[in-house]
Amino acid sequence: MNSSKLHILFVISTSRIRKDKRASLICRITYLKDRKQFATGKFINPAYWHRKQQVVKRPQPDAELINTQLSLIKTKLSQAFLMLQVKEQSFTVEDVYLQYKGEKTQKDKGALDAFKRYLESLKKLIGIDIQRATWVKFDYSYKHVKDFIKYKYKRTDYPLNKLNLQFLADLEYYLKTEKSLGQATINKIIQRFRKPIRIAVAEGDLDKDPFMLYKAKRTKNSIVFLSPEELIKLENHVFSQPRLKLVKDLFVFCCYTGLAYTELMDLEPKNIVVGFDKNRWIKMNRKKTSKALSIPLLPKAETILDNYVSHEMKVFPRISNQKYNSYLKEIAAISGIEKNLTTHMARRTFASTVLLYNNVSMEIVSELLGHSSMKITQESYGKVVQKKISIEIEKLKGSG
Repeated sequence: MNSSKLHILFVISTSRIRKDKRASLICRITYLKDRKQFATGKFINPAYWHRKQQVVKRPQPDAELINTQLSLIKTKLSQAFLMLQVKEQSFTVEDVYLQYKGEKTQKDKGALDAFKRYLESLKKLIGIDIQRATWVKFDYSYKHVKDFIKYKYKRTDYPLNKLNLQFLADLEYYLKTEKSLGQATINKIIQRFRKPIRIAVAEGDLDKDPFMLYKAKRTKNSIVFLSPEELIKLENHVFSQPRLKLVKDLFVFCCYTGLAYTELMDLEPKNIVVGFDKNRWIKMNRKKTSKALSIPLLPKAETILDNYVSHEMKVFPRISNQKYNSYLKEIAAISGIEKNLTTHMARRTFASTVLLYNNVSMEIVSELLGHSSMKITQESYGKVVQKKISIEIEKLKGSG
């Protein structure tokens, strides 16, 4: 139990003396050198106040009643202080005041509690403003922050008013060393954690954003995609097993359309339409951003599509993301491709090998990928453009 004492003092506010010569009586509490003042709601003539004895003297009207009420305030403050002491946790003078008022103390307002409330509100928006996948990502981040607080502080929550940049530094270190997560994943976890903290600031639970000066560490992940030669090699390989043939077709189809796994599995015959140019287009909304997609079907994508499209609900047979990625590893090994094939690599191949390598502008690439902004496309594929320039320059050197 903390041995520091709570000091309670009643003082006259002489800055505002009313016409009837009465002034407000203020209660000042001090704990650990921090001070908090609040009005008692009592007004007295300063001449009738005994500062040392802390009582109102006669002939102040209702002097006895006022003294009783001041004594009650002092008793309630002492009880509030004792209640916080028995919890054997650190607290502030503001917490003493909140406890006295019967309000939730800053100590009781936890970071995880704020995050959990944000998760609950976010869950109600599934299917309205957000996809379920978005909520799952926030829930994933919440669990990591929860595990960190339990690991680092041996407690079920951490006070909002104690959050600082060191908390984020410790969280980042924990996620690297104990969870073996990459910097990009860590950045996303912290980014999602900061959202409920900003809401806590907006709602008045925090005076300011404790993470305002935080800067995420830059990641140096390079975009991995199939080269033109590797893509042709995969296209030409014939697989005898139906499951591998299906996954190869799905992957190559995405290499020529840029569809992500979720869009691929959601593709319906109604999404294939004849456009203004009399050619077939894919028209659907991107799951991640809800942005409308309009993708012209290239000949190789059309050939694959014609082998599957029917009057069924979906264009392609359903396959789980886990099996899809597992079979892609087999396909890479069999066809002699030394890269780690994943569902997302097809999308990157579409942006890089199929589009940028064929001089399609960054603006059109961004539109076809369904990115929410050009900045995302430039940050992801800027180096691909540089590589393309380098290749073209080498060709010029060779021709000279």
